[in-house]
Amino acid sequence: MTGLVLRTLVSALGLWVADALVPGISISGTATLFIGALLLGLVNAVVRPVIVFLTFPITVLTLGLFLLVVNAAMLGLVASLVDGFRVAGFASALLGSIAVSLTGWIASWYIGPDGRVQVLGGRRR
Repeated sequence: MTGLVLRTLVSALGLWVADALVPGISISGTATLFIGALLLGLVNAVVRPVIVFLTFPITVLTLGLFLLVVNAAMLGLVASLVDGFRVAGFASALLGSIAVSLTGWIASWYIGPDGRVQVLGGRRR
């Protein structure tokens, strides 16, 4: 349960960063931010694997760059489902998905696979 809450907070942080930095993305209110983060996690867990599987040939042809388009589509899907969450177009969705991905990537340095915060470092002798 802690892992779910922590990952939702990381997604919310990523959406907040996207809202602050990307023109064309607007999120109205904290409740909308957390609902969007929960729904983004659900969409990434259920819908995204199916889309990645179906678009595997084009992903291979583009050497993986098409996954950026898939991530942008998932962000656009969440924006279309949540009131108060607006994405102006494809460029905004692409930049927003990059911001959310980078935030999650940086947070994953500190969060382990089981959702617990980890301290990285060695033992002194």
